[in-house]
Amino acid sequence: MSIVTVTYLQMFTPEEVRPRPCPDPRFCVREATTKQWEFNRFLYMLVGSEWMWWDKLEWTAEQWKAYAEVDSLRTFAAYHEGSPAGYFELEEAEGEIQIAYFGLSSRFIGRGLGGYLLTVALEEAWKRNPWRVWVHTCSRDHPSALINYQARGLQIYHQDEIEV
Repeated sequence: MSIVTVTYLQMFTPEEVRPRPCPDPRFCVREATTKQWEFNRFLYMLVGSEWMWWDKLEWTAEQWKAYAEVDSLRTFAAYHEGSPAGYFELEEAEGEIQIAYFGLSSRFIGRGLGGYLLTVALEEAWKRNPWRVWVHTCSRDHPSALINYQARGLQIYHQDEIEV
């Protein structure tokens, strides 16, 4: 068992977003408008394997489908010269939007792409006119995750310490 710190962040208006421009014209983000749970699973494993994302590893095909193919979940994939580079998921519930998953593949970390990817995530979330946008991260995520969230304008509103 170890102790993990979970940090919750939020913002209430699109004006709070502090955008980061795209540092590389070969990097792009596209919404996956045809829902395919297998794609979500692939992105989850591509990005999360290095950060101990374990909560969905044991899921069945039915569980993945029930999660990823609902209308309330939107998936955006990032590409660098055609190669999958990262992704984010936006989950809408009760008028708010959670950035449910967010990250880059390890091959693309350290290139300044995370700030731009988060900018796109926040801008896409605000297009739905939620009353707030929120996200959580933990001490097992990339050391720059919390810094990136705060740099883009998200504010900490709660922290928990949990045993895992």
